[in-house]
Amino acid sequence: MERLKDRIATITGGGSGIGRATAIRFAQEGAKVVIADLDEVNGRKVADEVKGHFIKCNVTDKQSVDGMFKEVYEKFGSIDIAFNNAGISPPEDDSILITELEAWDKVQLVNLTSVYLCCKAVIPYMQKQGKGSIINTASFVATLAAATSQISYTASKGGVLAMTRELGVQFAREGIRVNALSPGPVNTPLLQELFAKDPERAQRRLVHIPMGRFGEAEELAAAVAFLASDDSSFITAANFLVDGGITGAYVTPL
Repeated sequence: MERLKDRIATITGGGSGIGRATAIRFAQEGAKVVIADLDEVNGRKVADEVKGHFIKCNVTDKQSVDGMFKEVYEKFGSIDIAFNNAGISPPEDDSILITELEAWDKVQLVNLTSVYLCCKAVIPYMQKQGKGSIINTASFVATLAAATSQISYTASKGGVLAMTRELGVQFAREGIRVNALSPGPVNTPLLQELFAKDPERAQRRLVHIPMGRFGEAEELAAAVAFLASDDSSFITAANFLVDGGITGAYVTPL
């Protein structure tokens, strides 16, 4: 299918993981993809892979974000889809008892402030067009608590979810849809590295997932493509959970 034929899509954090998988899926669906990433090597590599366009962008810097969207609009004449996906989960973000303010601020800036900056920059272009789909990456941890806390990450994703809901309501009658993608644990290089070091920690998480496995980046990309397309034309301000059933589970299968 080419549900996104001739649409212009931006992806922050598109150089790896869910961002890369989504870039590939968007291109398969007919979109022109712009990869916005601080990582020039991987960002350009993915842009070349999907025959798209790369822009170096620091998502925590307003001038950089504004400049990125301005360049996209001037080059292509529209911005139809904005997948605001960049995020971090550093090891120094842990229990509130040991997470220092510096780590808290760093995570909030990348995970939450960047989404604010991207939405603030792209919405006026979508207002000019009278249409657009924004997908912000939240997380299942915005819905479900964990004793193995990453306090700033959890709080940042809760902020993304609440902000997305508000924007989805505010701009609904202007043809702009804003939804949150909430992945469960996903089999990305970051997660593989974390759990390769500690299989017990991986198993402690897997036992709570009804499907008994982590998600794949391609499965999340399929969900993003749905939210970006007209197939989801009556969906806005939603928390789109793609989590293997983890947020719906009390007791999981043996």
